Amino acid sequence: MTSPSLTLESVSLVLPDGRPLFSDITAQFDQQPTGLVGRNGVGKSALAQIMAGHLPPSAGRCLRQGSVHYLPQRISPQQYPTVAALAGVQSVLAALDRIEAGSADPADFEVVGERWNIRQQLADELDRHDLGLLPPDRPTSSLSGGEIMRAALVGATLRGADMLILDEPTNHLDAPGRHALLEQLHRWPGALLVISHDRALLQQMSRIVELSGHGLRNYAGNHDFYEQCSRQEREQARQQLDQRKLERRRGEQALREQREQQQRRQAHNRQQGRDANQAKILLGRQKERSESTGGKLQAHQAATREALSQRVREAAREVEDEMPIAMLPPQGHSPATRRVAELRDVELPFVAAATRRIGLTVTSRQRIGVTGPNGCGKSTLLKLLAGRTAPLSGQLHRPDTVAWLDQHASLLAPRLGVLEQLQAANPATDETSLRTRLALLGLDASRIMLPSALLSGGERMKAALACALGIEQPASLLLLDEPGNHLDLTSLHALESMLRQYRGALLVVSHDEVFLDRLALTHRLHAGTEGWRLQPEQRMPPAQA
Repeated sequence: MTSPSLTLESVSLVLPDGRPLFSDITAQFDQQPTGLVGRNGVGKSALAQIMAGHLPPSAGRCLRQGSVHYLPQRISPQQYPTVAALAGVQSVLAALDRIEAGSADPADFEVVGERWNIRQQLADELDRHDLGLLPPDRPTSSLSGGEIMRAALVGATLRGADMLILDEPTNHLDAPGRHALLEQLHRWPGALLVISHDRALLQQMSRIVELSGHGLRNYAGNHDFYEQCSRQEREQARQQLDQRKLERRRGEQALREQREQQQRRQAHNRQQGRDANQAKILLGRQKERSESTGGKLQAHQAATREALSQRVREAAREVEDEMPIAMLPPQGHSPATRRVAELRDVELPFVAAATRRIGLTVTSRQRIGVTGPNGCGKSTLLKLLAGRTAPLSGQLHRPDTVAWLDQHASLLAPRLGVLEQLQAANPATDETSLRTRLALLGLDASRIMLPSALLSGGERMKAALACALGIEQPASLLLLDEPGNHLDLTSLHALESMLRQYRGALLVVSHDEVFLDRLALTHRLHAGTEGWRLQPEQRMPPAQA
């Protein structure tokens, strides 16, 4: 059997508004586990859909050797109403039910094919992904985001495709879910492409490809190797740009000296002609020659100047994709010992018995990382502190001003532009300042006017961060639910830097241990089988010199 592979030949994609997303992409993918990275909005998901055959390219072609299964980063419960539908076996189970009820319809037998043990296969895979308690007819709308993703991953295994393309598969997955995913990928026998900003997942890849405005760039190693190489390339690009700018300054100085020398020579010749009392006709010819020489010099200098500037522009294009992302921290303004929020024997709604009740006091300088498995109540706790839901019982004290961001960026109105929504949250701030704030996040003028629903997942998350954190009145409590989901690596580093600078009270939910370890947390709040436990963050001692 031929090994599965996928080849892109001069693939380009132009958006409906005429904007080119990427062009002339040529690459080959085989059974080598590959991670696809790139800035938010650069077109990673669109490229994956082209590779899977879900989206036609504007130019070029995609050649597939074997079948491809694509798992998108956003899965709609309306499109996949049950666990069986998520796993891709709903039609097979329905046909099997009809056959067992006495159906002799050949169409039912054709649907089932050789998959007579599909119920057991589904049960085994669900159990392997710690979803053994989910019946096949369980409504998807009742599942958490992590459970939806894990059930969809079960479907990827059951389909037995030759190539698997996963778009941000660890978003919403808890620690056991991430571990199960890594085990599944280690067992996967076919070709594998993972679009992700999850550094732990990318570290398991043996090849990284980066999509940018320059095309696809290949790195024959894992995430650490990619980061090392890309740092070196960025530094070389900056040095090249500095060198080209220096060459242009020196070239312009040489052109000025050449022009001044020519002007002095012309003035000297004119003076010699007058002193020698030459005939007017000779003086005229001398003037014509001088003007012709001066014109040629001017044209030569203009061409030289343009060539120098072109070299600078070419060098600048190599670094323009690496423009830094900056997030401005909200101002914490409370004394260090002040109580910001308190929950006294509070009963959380829609939460399992083990973690249904919680007692917690948060002071103004506590930085708490909230962890635990999917469905344990982490998001519900943040909604409660944000005033978005009410406790079933108990006493709750919460501050008047809270900055809250949920994991789906639902505070954004899908039909409104980012700038419009940020203006609504900051009516006293001038538009130029708000545009600058968004530009620092990597959201340019062409994107901030679009309806939020048309932005990529990472762009929507950055826009939601801007709206949640950019309120005029400083918040007493900052609540972030999986803020790193969908963010590219550059933006994730900027978020980590911003949160390290923030000096107010912070509760952040995340399953990304690398992310949490970089936030200088003071405490961890973990939800487990024994309930909620708040413990000081364990810090590693500094390395010995």
